[in-house]
Amino acid sequence: MNENLLHKIEKEFQEFRVLDEEGNVIDELNFPNLPDNDLVELMRRMVYTRTLDKQSILLNRQGRLGFYAPTSGQEASMIGSQFALEKEDWILPGYRDIPQLFFHGVPLQNLFLWSRGHFKAGQFPDGVNALLPQIIIGAQIIQTAGVALGLKKKHQKAVAVGYTGDGGSSQGDFYEGMNFAGAFNTPAIFFVQNNQFAISTPFSKQTAAKTIAQKSVAAGIKGIRVDGMDVLAVYKATKDARNQAINNEGPTLIEALTYRFGPHSTSGDNPDLYRESDEVEKWKSKDPLNRFRKFLNKRGLWNEELEEAIILGAKEDIKNAIKEIDKLPPQTIEDLHRHMYEKQ
Repeated sequence: MNENLLHKIEKEFQEFRVLDEEGNVIDELNFPNLPDNDLVELMRRMVYTRTLDKQSILLNRQGRLGFYAPTSGQEASMIGSQFALEKEDWILPGYRDIPQLFFHGVPLQNLFLWSRGHFKAGQFPDGVNALLPQIIIGAQIIQTAGVALGLKKKHQKAVAVGYTGDGGSSQGDFYEGMNFAGAFNTPAIFFVQNNQFAISTPFSKQTAAKTIAQKSVAAGIKGIRVDGMDVLAVYKATKDARNQAINNEGPTLIEALTYRFGPHSTSGDNPDLYRESDEVEKWKSKDPLNRFRKFLNKRGLWNEELEEAIILGAKEDIKNAIKEIDKLPPQTIEDLHRHMYEKQ
């Protein structure tokens, strides 16, 4: 490709930010129009998510949860994007996207049951528009394009949001889904949380492209690269993408630059084998909770007592959810047959 064209494309996808690492507003023009109570709610959800992550890891070590993909470090990309959605929107998550499902209305009991592989995990309450977390890498991208097409055909003012990681952007489904959504102008948002590693494979070895966002060009859709440690930037980018989609202006690919502080999953991954400690510390200095906490403190909207109350409340919710699912009888082979097959 012509070098001038490459440079032009890469320049177009510069990282979008609203806050710097010290919680200062650096882009007043794009500061989202949110009241103080919504700003506090964003922080409450991030603190709750960090607590849920820590408790889920402990529960896994106790043998009370199965597979779990840690989320610490990615709270801003998860919470900021989901907060920009409406109840009628659809979420098609990957296996790390537990927080988005929870705050979209999926009870903790269902999410814990999913980790245990229990069939009741998928029995969502009425009105919760979401699918169970997808284990097949990138498969939800094609599903997102299909759900979005259905929303368009039904003339619904809603969007379908498919979440994946940077590893998902290396799958064929990723390109097929975006191309389909672009060709049919569907109300889809493809949200890639680029946490720099697909398990142990660094982003630099997945693609020759400088960004994931620029891959939107080939699909003929809008793309944006956002600071995934900045919850306000993520919210603004997602809200703008949603408004564009419901106004029949096409899909958007969002690349959120973020980092997972812990392992890829609780299934034996050791990130010390493929990540340098200096890199980890560099990203931890960008901790999304610390950044937004500084911002709220400057506005007099946050304090330690409030944060501690949220942590205690989250722990109580988690304890109660585990107690409830522990009461369920063990899943049987008959249960599996009944829900997997239809009798003629």
